[in-house]
Amino acid sequence: MSNRLAGRVIVVTGAGGLLGKEHSTAIINEGGIVVMVDVNMQPLRIFYESLPVELQKRCHISECDITNEKEVEALLNSLLDQDLHPSGLVNNAAINPSVEKNTSRFTRLENLSIRDWDFEISVGLTGALICSRVFGIYMVENKITGSIVNISSDHGLISPNQSLYAIPGIAPEKQSVKPVTYSVIKHAIIGLTKYLATYWATDGVRVNSLCPGGVLNGQPEEFLAKFNLEVPMNRAALPTEFRGALIFMLSEESSYMTGSTVVVDGGRSIW
Repeated sequence: MSNRLAGRVIVVTGAGGLLGKEHSTAIINEGGIVVMVDVNMQPLRIFYESLPVELQKRCHISECDITNEKEVEALLNSLLDQDLHPSGLVNNAAINPSVEKNTSRFTRLENLSIRDWDFEISVGLTGALICSRVFGIYMVENKITGSIVNISSDHGLISPNQSLYAIPGIAPEKQSVKPVTYSVIKHAIIGLTKYLATYWATDGVRVNSLCPGGVLNGQPEEFLAKFNLEVPMNRAALPTEFRGALIFMLSEESSYMTGSTVVVDGGRSIW
């Protein structure tokens, strides 16, 4: 621990997920105070109870629907009531259909319902806008030097290779695919980042995007064998391998960086 975030209050959305917990751990390990936010409290409680008592003091968990602006505003007011003044935000929440988790959302374009489209965009994009607006405006109005990190993806830079998800013996028109929603949202997150970066460029709030690549999380071996061939480093990331980039982006070490996209994908997007 080098205390690069000592005393700073950082809000992490979608904190109950795999990378949400990694982002939160990185912040705590650098001396920061993390506010873990999710619509589902169970994984937050499990994470909190797993921490040593001395680290629990720097971890706050909160249930919040980030698609509801009134709930996000109430979250901010609750933090201020506890004398917690946010100077950082990690917009991490998203619906991520994946081979190890929720292939039920692997919906072909022809079958995608507008209801699902609206829901996934509300979580992954509208939620990021709402949180950025609520916490960003608070920082600007209170002259707090702040940093917002929007979590995009290598799929915010490239289209998914649908052959990775192909199942032998199934007709091409019936194969499961990574849905269009995920790619659109992750591309749009980078656009939102650039807009907010210029909007608050002289107000002390920096906004940048982090694009993680594929992460090891119990995927089938046959999937990983195909995936590794797409990555110059010939492997998926460990969940811990984004911590350094995140802390750099949140800390004053990146004080002259805004509107940038940091890619940590083993080189996948350059092929």
